[in-house]
Amino acid sequence: MCSDVRWKLCWENELQLADHVELSDFFRKTYGPTGLFNANPFEGSRSWAGARPELRAIGYDQSGVAAHMGLLRRFIKVGRVDLLVAELGLYGVRADLERLGISHSIRVMLPTLHELGVPFAFGTVRQALRKHIESLVDTGRSPYCRTSSHAPRYQSRVAINRLRALMKHLSSFCQLAG
Repeated sequence: MCSDVRWKLCWENELQLADHVELSDFFRKTYGPTGLFNANPFEGSRSWAGARPELRAIGYDQSGVAAHMGLLRRFIKVGRVDLLVAELGLYGVRADLERLGISHSIRVMLPTLHELGVPFAFGTVRQALRKHIESLVDTGRSPYCRTSSHAPRYQSRVAINRLRALMKHLSSFCQLAG
């Protein structure tokens, strides 16, 4: 079934209103089972929550949108260096395609990351998806692929410690890359 999925990489300005309507329906159905709060941002024809992606990888099959991953480039200051990173988000796979391996084909985004000159990407997902995302980035192949998670309840000291750990990792990366 995964071979029936066709991937389309498109810039945000290439999407038409009909695309946004189809994507918002996909996100409501995909995120709704995790809680109504997660589906609310996608009411009407809004196909993003928070920051709007600039590039999307959208998987289609005979039933419509099958999977999605959004990308937004950002700069993070590490010491005195502005490091270009890609924030990957709005990740979803349609419920009837879960556990069939379709998520591994999201790697269609990797050549685009290289073309954009993005040396580092990060994303945020629910704790329930951590092992799944770890399998996608294949941490055994690259010393630069790391995952971390957040505590179930927000604790400011934990968030600060994680931010420090991320900054330390990015500093090491800048030294290796430079």
